[in-house]
Amino acid sequence: MASPNLIAANTILGKTTGLILANTTTQIVLNNPSGSGKTFKVNTLNLANFGASVANSTVSFYTQASLAGTALFITANTSIPAGVTLNLIDKSSQYYLEENTSLGISAATANVMSITCSYEDIS
Repeated sequence: MASPNLIAANTILGKTTGLILANTTTQIVLNNPSGSGKTFKVNTLNLANFGASVANSTVSFYTQASLAGTALFITANTSIPAGVTLNLIDKSSQYYLEENTSLGISAATANVMSITCSYEDIS
């Protein structure tokens, strides 16, 4: 199924998701599988370092769902000081996740960062 016409959308639901980066492997932040009939409009993406020292992270847009396809960096190996929250995406730089695309994150150190994502689920 094709992504919905944004002007003639039937439903727009505001949602927020997030996770603690419990390991150093790439994890899914937001996934829009093939055939969903939806578009996700990412309004905010915030990365917080709650650890005691600087931590590095990489956030990528993936050209296919489930972290498949090509990873296109939103931020690459970015250093975030302890106690700081970095706003990666906001209303001035929104992203659309069409069907069969995803957002992923990896951290250099486990259990010191969290990410939150506010988005619109459009169908």
